[in-house]
Amino acid sequence: MATLIHTLADHSDDVNYCAFSSSCLATCSLDKTIRVYSSTNFTELPYSPLKGHTYAVHCCCFSPSGHVLASCSTDGTTALWDVRDGRRLAVLEQPSASPVRVCRFSPEAAYLLSGAADGSVVLWNMQSLKLYRSGNVKDGSLVACAFSPNGNFFVTGSSSGDLTVWDDKMRCLYNEKAHDLGVTCCDISSHPVSDSENGFKYFQMASCGQDNQIKLWLILFADFLGVELKYKCTLNGHSAPVLACAFSCDGQMLVSGSVDKCVIIYETSTGNTLHTLSQHTRYVTTCAFAPHSPLLATGSMDKTVHIWQFDLKQPCAGDTVENESKVAVQDWSEDDVSAWLCAQDLADLVGLFKMNNIDGKELLNLTKESLVNELKIESLGRRSKVLQKIEELRMTMISVSVSVPDEFLCPITRELMKDPVIAADGYSYEREAMENWISNKRRSSPMTNLPLHSLMLTPNRTLKMAISRWLDTQKK
Repeated sequence: MATLIHTLADHSDDVNYCAFSSSCLATCSLDKTIRVYSSTNFTELPYSPLKGHTYAVHCCCFSPSGHVLASCSTDGTTALWDVRDGRRLAVLEQPSASPVRVCRFSPEAAYLLSGAADGSVVLWNMQSLKLYRSGNVKDGSLVACAFSPNGNFFVTGSSSGDLTVWDDKMRCLYNEKAHDLGVTCCDISSHPVSDSENGFKYFQMASCGQDNQIKLWLILFADFLGVELKYKCTLNGHSAPVLACAFSCDGQMLVSGSVDKCVIIYETSTGNTLHTLSQHTRYVTTCAFAPHSPLLATGSMDKTVHIWQFDLKQPCAGDTVENESKVAVQDWSEDDVSAWLCAQDLADLVGLFKMNNIDGKELLNLTKESLVNELKIESLGRRSKVLQKIEELRMTMISVSVSVPDEFLCPITRELMKDPVIAADGYSYEREAMENWISNKRRSSPMTNLPLHSLMLTPNRTLKMAISRWLDTQKK
């Protein structure tokens, strides 16, 4: 259940954008101002509103630390503000002086991207506050952008309908005609959704456009292989152009806002609609999930920003309900099993499982022999993946229903380790979690925050055997 808990009505004109940090909510408007609120009680901060732009403010975003706020405007500039006291730190002028439509910080805050109506895109160095690289989309205005989780790539969307993937050297790596009538927004989830056969992670990307559609894509970012973009599906529900879309911080939900005045929240694993919110009286122009609480902000041309709170029993950003639901896998219906298969990228098996009436209890009882002899799954790779996913499901059930010894839990994910490794700080971590930590250019210990003198990870076979023995005792 999504409940409207607060309405902000301080802007005197259309609300164009809203963005959360861990402690604040920022909104910007055609009225030339940016307003900043506490995300705890939604009182406006003493220095708000921020004034300085001479024309409409189109977009605003927080740096990863939440200490700096960027805003961009029709006046051809992107401004940087100190969130602690509201001081304007810098004004970055688009080289072409064209209206700036969108701005975004890279995940490590090394760069700030600004995109303009003339199609120009600029990467600003955040240390020197100087222009680092610039380029242009091949056609139309630049109206949307999103960074890859590692910050080495970014995607732009244009009014001509193109999605373009760039690297941080401003080289165009890939171009896709995504929305016939123009892209309006795009977002990339920071959580990987699947592994390719060669071990690289795909991330989910959403784009929306003037064609009334929301499209989900799988995108692979690899420094030495370039990028790969694959269409996944189209989400239906809106009856007019879709102006905004955003993932929840855990990637489990996607929210969209439209000219039809509605906000729709989808479950990304299944594409199902979870909520349809219709309290705005004019076009919904922006939507944003809070990073660490079950809150959603939606802004509109009706000059208001609505704040919504999710029932903690529903899947929401930062929630752990998905894990809790796995305790009762044995009670899953056939439809629940189908949804689980889709979430594991095994959607092609849904028909086969339904034909054989596989519910939660039957799912947990599947073996290599039953997959071969009863379900007739001939592909060895497919059988292995199904069995691996079922085993992961069993392990997750154990980890949430039984008190797991703390030394068996990864300090990063707080989940039962499957492939523990020892890092240079002497602590053990799940290999994938620690590799992700390092790949995001972190060179400090997750436990001590001290520098890691080596990035080598050594298999902890003793711990792995101890976990295996403990799991065997739980199955008896």
